[in-house]
Amino acid sequence: MQHRKVSDLMTRHVVSVGPDAPFKDIVRLLAENEVTALPVVDGGGRAVGVVSEADLLRKAGDQSRIDGRVPLPPLEAWERAKAEGARAEELMSAPAVCAHRDWNVVEAAQLMEIQGIKRLPVVDDTDRLVGIVSRRDLLRIFLRKDDAIREEIEHDVLQQILGLAPAQVAVAVRGGRVELRGVIETRSLIPIVLRLCGSVDGVVGISDHLSFRVDDLGRVPLGA
Repeated sequence: MQHRKVSDLMTRHVVSVGPDAPFKDIVRLLAENEVTALPVVDGGGRAVGVVSEADLLRKAGDQSRIDGRVPLPPLEAWERAKAEGARAEELMSAPAVCAHRDWNVVEAAQLMEIQGIKRLPVVDDTDRLVGIVSRRDLLRIFLRKDDAIREEIEHDVLQQILGLAPAQVAVAVRGGRVELRGVIETRSLIPIVLRLCGSVDGVVGISDHLSFRVDDLGRVPLGA
């Protein structure tokens, strides 16, 4: 069992800008390519930052109000520096938060969640930009066909990893939901089966109909 790598899902043609790219050129590239952010790369092709619509909008948000309405709260020093910037290196968020091309989907998704961002520049072992991966790209794993998911669970998880005989557990997959039925040897193995099956790319949920022959956990029934 192996999670799909970022390199399998990323967009390889990346629109990027250099540190000296002027404000208006950045706005034009965002509009022409229908994207919301651009990686900023140095002369060696290494990602040094990301400039987004949010970075650019600080300039609009810092414009003086002439209509007499209550102004927005004053910008902090770092926000004002960006608002006054005219080139990518002055506007960008840095350092760039990047994914490596050999990361799996889980690692990339976790970094996006922690950082609260929608996309990650993808770099190679020398930090050169090789692609970009978005939330939408990562969600493509849920387009896997049910048969492919079932085969991976049966062969890779149940047989290869857990050493179960094919007849022990019946696997059905419908719309990414996995249903497991059968009898396994010990009670303690059930949560391991569920965790491993649930970690297969494309699985939406697990329905557990497994039973066991030996209660090796020695739990005392409630009310006993």
